Amino acid sequence: MQEVEQLRILEDSYVMKDPFTPDKEKFLILGSPCSLCRRTVCVGTECSLFYTKRFCLPCVNENLRAFPLEIQEDMDKRKPQSKCSTRKKVDSRT
Repeated sequence: MQEVEQLRILEDSYVMKDPFTPDKEKFLILGSPCSLCRRTVCVGTECSLFYTKRFCLPCVNENLRAFPLEIQEDMDKRKPQSKCSTRKKVDSRT
């Protein structure tokens, strides 16, 4: 008899079956919408932060003082955003 584990994801998420394992019950969480601006971000630390909800790093930086001190300190230690392009500036002249 196979036991099925139940998992509860605390946020709206984009998920897919894990193609790297033969176990059909395994899956990957790829991304989620930012709780403030609703833009889709990956769950990597270079793109977003989960603190009770998912936030893109631009929204975290814009609202940094609303987060606890330990989150503020953690954000000071992180590298500038480079790999993730959650907010690209669009030139309206083109």
